[in-house]
Amino acid sequence: MNWIILIIAGLFEVGFTLCLGKAKEATGNEMYMWYTGFLVSLVISMGLLMKATQTLPLGTAYAVWTGIGAVGTVIIGILIFKDPTNFWRLFFIATLIGSIVGLKAVSH
Repeated sequence: MNWIILIIAGLFEVGFTLCLGKAKEATGNEMYMWYTGFLVSLVISMGLLMKATQTLPLGTAYAVWTGIGAVGTVIIGILIFKDPTNFWRLFFIATLIGSIVGLKAVSH
């Protein structure tokens, strides 16, 4: 169950980076709404990470959490913010995903 909580925490990490990117593009009240989304996502993500680390190894949980955030943020950047994409970028994202899966596989 704590692995599921950790995955959800990682998705909320992606959420708060998405909100940061959207806030940068917005003005006025819309900008403040995105910053509010950032804060809410940040609190939820950290709270879920704290819950997950009660039973999962801290180093593994943190690495998986940041890995989900990193991969998700790159994907959001490519799909929503039109960040550049090339073979090497995708290659290293794939190796990061492999590392996340590997950490899950070797953790008890």
